[in-house]
Amino acid sequence: MKTVVACLALALPLAAERDFLTADEVDQIRLVQEPNARLVLYVQFAAQRLDMVKQLVSKEKPGRSVLIHDALEDYTNIVDAIDTVTDDALKRKLPVNEGITAVADAEKKWVAVLREVEQSDPKDIARYQFALEQAIETTQDSLELSLQDLNARAADVQAKEQRADEELESMMQPKDVEEKKAAAKKAAETEKKRKGPTLMRKGEVPKERK
Repeated sequence: MKTVVACLALALPLAAERDFLTADEVDQIRLVQEPNARLVLYVQFAAQRLDMVKQLVSKEKPGRSVLIHDALEDYTNIVDAIDTVTDDALKRKLPVNEGITAVADAEKKWVAVLREVEQSDPKDIARYQFALEQAIETTQDSLELSLQDLNARAADVQAKEQRADEELESMMQPKDVEEKKAAAKKAAETEKKRKGPTLMRKGEVPKERK
């Protein structure tokens, strides 16, 4: 599921899975490339799914359990997407302070909302119990990440990526490894040229924007 979420968070939903974003939401994500703005969008989408769950749980009517299940499942996928977007931004050394603050504030409330649904023990809860438990667990895990020091989280992301690369290279032929390294070096040089020259002295660190 994580692989699917990664693709969805950074590009478009895959046809093989039920899309957890509407067509309009996908268009909005397409138009927003800056990580902070993208995280805020995902927060809005997740909040809408939880509002739907609360409304459905508050009124007993036939067929609601399927709608609740799907809303919870979509919500969980959105929270996973939030983590993927954040980690990708940290990997690329892009600022996410504003976005992650919005995420942490929202997730504190979301855990409470989900717990309230669970404790209300609706008559049909058995039909979406697993989806609810997954939503709670995913939100709690994501909240822990959101409250983590960003420098420490960035270091963790880099370490995981390095381990994944080393594992992949261990299964590759020497020639393929060299080609992979050459491609990575070329990409890094292209990125450096794209950023353009800097007017800062050697060793000088840019001040953080307030």
